[in-house]
Parts: sequence; C-alpha cells; structure tokens
Amino acid sequence: MKKITADQLRKMYNGFYQEKGHTLIRGASLIPENDPTVLFTTAGMHPLVPYLLGEKHPAGTRLTDVQKCVRTGDIDEVGDATHCTFFEMLGNWSLGDYFKKEAITWSYEFLTSEKYLGIPVENLAVSVFAGDEDCPRDTESASIWEACGLPKERIFFLPKKNNWWGPAGITGPCGPDTEMFIDTGKPKCCEECSPACDCGKYIEIWNDVFMQYNKTAEGTFEPLKQKNVDTGMGLERTICILNGVKSVYDTELFAGALAVIAEFSGRSYDESESVTKAFRIIADHVRTATFIIGDERGVTPSNVDQGYVLRRLIRRAVRFGRQIKLQRGSLSKISKVCIDLYAETYPELRANEAKILDEINKEEERFIKTVSMGLKEFEKLVERLEGTEIDGKTAFRLYDTFGFPIEITEELAKEKGLTVDTNGFHAAFKAHQEKSQAGSEQRFKGGLADSTEQTARLHTATHLLQAALRKVLGDEVKQRGSNITAERLRFDFSFSRPMTADEIKEVEALVNSYIQADPEVVCEEMTVAEAKERGAIGLFESKYGERVKVYTMGEFSCEICGGPHAKRLGELGSFKITKEQSSSAGVRRIKAEISGN
Repeated sequence: MKKITADQLRKMYNGFYQEKGHTLIRGASLIPENDPTVLFTTAGMHPLVPYLLGEKHPAGTRLTDVQKCVRTGDIDEVGDATHCTFFEMLGNWSLGDYFKKEAITWSYEFLTSEKYLGIPVENLAVSVFAGDEDCPRDTESASIWEACGLPKERIFFLPKKNNWWGPAGITGPCGPDTEMFIDTGKPKCCEECSPACDCGKYIEIWNDVFMQYNKTAEGTFEPLKQKNVDTGMGLERTICILNGVKSVYDTELFAGALAVIAEFSGRSYDESESVTKAFRIIADHVRTATFIIGDERGVTPSNVDQGYVLRRLIRRAVRFGRQIKLQRGSLSKISKVCIDLYAETYPELRANEAKILDEINKEEERFIKTVSMGLKEFEKLVERLEGTEIDGKTAFRLYDTFGFPIEITEELAKEKGLTVDTNGFHAAFKAHQEKSQAGSEQRFKGGLADSTEQTARLHTATHLLQAALRKVLGDEVKQRGSNITAERLRFDFSFSRPMTADEIKEVEALVNSYIQADPEVVCEEMTVAEAKERGAIGLFESKYGERVKVYTMGEFSCEICGGPHAKRLGELGSFKITKEQSSSAGVRRIKAEISGN
C-alpha cells in the first residue's frame, strides 16, 4: 500500500475517474438547499438526488467530486479511532449510464493497481447484499468481484443493515451496495467472523451503491426510472489505512490541532486513554465548527436547526477542554490551524476566517457564562436538598437549561459529599431525545426527492421572493438558505434589521405582480462565465461545475439553480408571507405560502 497525503488522494481519485470519462464537479455546501429532511449534507449523493431521480445534470451522466459532509448521529463515538463529525467523501456517479460491472471493475483497479493505491489483493475483502423481500440476492456483484480476481472466501453476503444504502433522508433513491474492506490480519473473533463484526479485523474503505429503487413516504420500494451508481470513499479513513497509523487522528489532518491542544493544556496527547479521547473530541468538534461557520451558507450558533448542532459541538469541545485544563480562548487557535490546513482546498474558509474565529470565541464565552449561572443554581439546589442524592430529573434540568454536563454535576456533587442519580438522568435524557426525534420525523418531510408540482411551484416562488427583496431592500439581500416542504417555503437572507410592515406588504405585492404577469420559466445551460454575463444571480457559484442551469422568469428573475421549477409563473396562484423573523445574527427568515392553481 502506498503512503499518501490527503491532497494526493483527492487528486488521484478524481484524476482516475476523469480518465474513465467522468466530469469533475465541485462539492456542494454543507447546508442543504431546499431540503428539510436533513440539517447537513451527509453524503456526496445528497445534493445530486434530483439527478438520481432523472433530472438532467448539466455536467453529464458521469460525475466525480470531493464532498464536505457532517454527520452527528454517532457523536458519542467520536474519540475512537475512526469516527468524525466532519469528513470528506470522495465519490463518483453514474446517472443512468454504466452500472455494476464498470463500477466494481474500476473500484478493484483503483484499490489494487500499483499506479493507484496498490493494496494487495490478499488484504482485500468485500461484502454484497444477501437479499430480502425488497431486493433479491446480489449474485451479480459477487460474480463480478470473482472475475476481477477476488476469491470466493473473501466475498461475504450480508443483510440489509450491512449492505443497503439510503435513502439520505426519509424518502429517496436507495438500493443494495457492495462494500470494500481492508483485512488487518487480525485473527477471526469467531467462526462466523465477517466484515459485519466490530472486532477490528475488517475496516471499511469504500462503498459502491447501486441505486435501483426509490423509497416512498409509505415505506415501499419502487424501481427507479434510471439505474444509478453512487460511490463513497472516506478520505480520512483511507489515508489512515494507507499510511499505517492507528487512527484518523494520527494523520496529517489532525497533527496541527493536536499540537495546539497540547501547547495550551500542558498535557500530552497519549498520556492516558481519557486524555487522548479529550484531545480527539476537541480537535474533531472544532474542525467541524470551522467548516459549518465558514461554509458558503455558513450558520452561526443558535438554539434551532444547524445553529443548535453547531452550538452543541463548540460547547462539547469546551467541556472536554475543561477536563484537560485547556486555556480559555484556545478553541479559536485550533480553528486557525484548521483554516490554514484546508484553505487551499476550501477557499471559503480563508474568506470567512475572521467570522469563524469570532463566532467560536463568542460561543466559548457564552458557555463559560452559562456554566457560571449553572454553578449558582447548583449551590441553590444543594441548600434545598433533602438527603445525599441529587435526583436524575434535577440533574437533567441542569443539563437542559444551563448546558451543565452530567460529569460536572457529578464532580461538584462529589466535592459536597453527594451522589447523583445517573440512571435517572439518562432516563430523562433518553425521553428528551425520543421526543425530539419524534418531532423531527414529523417536521422533516419531503426533501430533494419530493419533486411534486407544489414543491416545484414553491421553489419557483423563492426566486421571485429574492428578486422582490432585492428590489425593496437593496443588494444587501443575499440568499443564505431555503427549506421547502409541500406546504410552505422558508427563505433565509442576509439583512441587518427586521423588515417593516410596509416593506413586507411591498415585497408580497411585487411577487404577486410577477405571478400575474405569467411569463414562461425558461431553463438554459451555460458556463458560469456566460451566466455572469447574462446577469444571473449565483450566490454559491464556487460550488458549480463548468456548466450550470440558469432559470429566467420574464424580466423579474435570472438565477443559477438546480432545483425543480414551475413551467409558468401563473401556476403559483397567489403568494402570502406568513412570518418574518430573525434566523441568526445578520440573517432574516421569511415563511410564505402559495395558493397554486
């Protein structure tokens, strides 16, 4: 296996697939556009869902890129050898073009060829879908692997929980996959040992998804009109394996951050298991926060949506920093190292550097003040306490209201000769999680896979809304995000103050006048340069490839966009703003509805 840097791997991967006829596209924003099913972009395929469902991509049917991703579902696992909340996903796609044979053959070539990764065949194992009521056993993939040169004993048939991918949200494209693993050489943990085990013998390196189905809101699986291939190779994990280090945190990507933590804590990264875990969590969470704030659609800490996740990450980093005596104000120094490391690959980080460092500093200070308030509350409850145990509900209230981690509550209780009902705390915490998840499932419906006429009309309305806002409020207005369900649109835009009632009425009237004019919605493909010359608005142009889609709506709106649209503006019926409010510092949010025709 070749020792390789992150930048070398990015270039090698994309270069390989460009040689196979793929067009290199730029990764999308971390904040999904028009998709309420998830808070962050969780995989390379996520921004491509409309094209996986059949819409034409301006770059063609074979694509390759590197995508920024955030996943927080396994946040409690961060600190082990492989889990990160932010990661880069190398991916390539076939949009109704080639299928299993080419995908598997090329994966095998990239993994084993001396020109590329040079992994010995004897170190490689794969898994394929075992089949169930939704999809038959994937003997085709197994046969292709055998034809490549992989022996049968290294091909494992596993169930859906292991070899089925997607959808990214509640609904959307999905299908069986084949996963590739490095056999570490460790002995089998048992007779049935396979890549499904967590014993550490097999480490996943790549995944080829064969998207044959669309999962509906009813939970059924319908064949897609076109068969697609979606692949994903985690950059951090791959360079960890290739360079023979113990964890992703021992790669070049974390070296600078860990050095800063050591400098400002006076501790050594490998002095104990708990200290190592704290170092890793701080480095990971600060890196993720840096990318979220510095994104093209970057958000700031808040109590809702992406801002809430960001706040949790920064405060969790502060909490683990407290455990190792990390100096106050150190998180922004760690972030600066991340910016310097990634700025060439992701120039948006350098462009937003001042904002990133300022927001991290401010949130660290807010949390320190919150903890101080929690300390006062803790002293009050100790005075009122009957007995020697702090009950679980009280401990959870300290956590939920004051951001007081259970570890701090236990630490302070011990100093007072008290104990904490941790079982009761975890029960209250679990109940809170279940309630939040239930609310999330109820709230996040639709998504990019929902391309009904009504969502297409609402998406069209966001173009008209932005045009009207810029006319009434000025060019300060720039889109900062949008979220569309079948019932309403939500549009975030940069503006420094609340809108007046008259401004809201004027914007609403303008949008309705655009609708009543009823021009055709015209879609054209062109280069970014041509789109700029045309006067198209492209707020996130850095993500677009060589060719883009430009939607023109009469003389009212001209925008670069990839979403679904109405055919004529008259289809929208009438437009009504239902709410205007703050989203975060310097960002306003409008919610609106249309009647449709």
